[in-house]
Amino acid sequence: MTIADRWLLPDGMDEVLPPQASRMEELRRALLDLYQRWGYDQVMPPPVEFLDSLLTGTGTDLDLQTFKLTDQPTGRMMGVSADVTPQVARMDSHSMKRQGPVRLCYCTNVLRAKADQYQGGRSPVQVGVELFGHAGLEADLEVLQLALASLKAAGACEVHLALGHIGIYRSLVQAAGLDADQERALFAALELKSPGELAARVEESVDDPALAEMFMALGRLHGGPEVLEEAREAFVEAPAPVAAALDQLRALQRGVLAEHAEVALYVDLAELRGYQYHTGMMFAAYAPGYGQALAKGGRYDDTGRAFGRARPATGFSMDLKLLATLVSAAPARDGIWAPAEGGGLREAVSALRERGERVVQALPGQRTGPEAHRCDRILEHRNGHWDVVSLTSSSSDQA
Repeated sequence: MTIADRWLLPDGMDEVLPPQASRMEELRRALLDLYQRWGYDQVMPPPVEFLDSLLTGTGTDLDLQTFKLTDQPTGRMMGVSADVTPQVARMDSHSMKRQGPVRLCYCTNVLRAKADQYQGGRSPVQVGVELFGHAGLEADLEVLQLALASLKAAGACEVHLALGHIGIYRSLVQAAGLDADQERALFAALELKSPGELAARVEESVDDPALAEMFMALGRLHGGPEVLEEAREAFVEAPAPVAAALDQLRALQRGVLAEHAEVALYVDLAELRGYQYHTGMMFAAYAPGYGQALAKGGRYDDTGRAFGRARPATGFSMDLKLLATLVSAAPARDGIWAPAEGGGLREAVSALRERGERVVQALPGQRTGPEAHRCDRILEHRNGHWDVVSLTSSSSDQA
């Protein structure tokens, strides 16, 4: 490797520089404070866990995203966390064992072996919430509203919220009696949103004409809120859980619009993201100019079963790095430039910092000045004391 190549980072890895790092920290504090006000307690999962707990109940997608290594003391395989949600589920089920609903939040770095096609990046800073212990619609609505409140706090505009429900597809698959291969083929066709491919898979796998038509309808039921009414007609003969799922989506739609009338709602009943993981409603939030979801989540009941305690669960996650790009602003010029030395200078600088001021003290021989260090004021010695003087006016305050 040449010297010129040593600065290169692995594909998908990035560094965070000023002022984005400051923006991320401000946003992290704002979001965690928001979650605290909603009653969510913060947790800090470990960066590495044994694979048999880290990947329990998560399906193959997370397995492929997980870096694996050997624990030297035990010889067991470990994984670097690629998604915090299963870890928080373990905490609720095994480590905390609280009764009743439990609300947890987090903000931590994760590492992925490959980029996430839905949220991008291999080294996101994952922030989110999880609500355990309540299977009702109210918990899903709370999570949805908190996700939208998070995006508003981050400065997102023109938010588009996509809603779906994995239970509809699951119910149709069960009613049709499909085997694993047939189910995978139909799943792939729906993901492609290819009517021709879907028709071919339905023809070869679904014998019941009514169910075949329902699978075909599933592929075209995406669009505005009116899709739910179309779905009621298309699934009038469907199993009872399908009608229940549509009722849930309708109630969630009304609940969201009651608090966030500005949000553009989109319904996609063939959205199968996280099929192996989710058990109920799913959602993703988008904004113009961003190709990936700003927030994604949904219901994932019984993930804690492998840890001895099955619990209803719902939540969402976001990438703090991505959220920090929503607001583009020049770094604030909010500092006070202090000289390198002077009588009583140390006491004056300390007093200003204790008052919450940002003070940058010059080093001996330094060539850069206050402008290069985001300072809009300077500390000058006048009439026996140190004054804070604006760089653009003659007004001053005694330090």
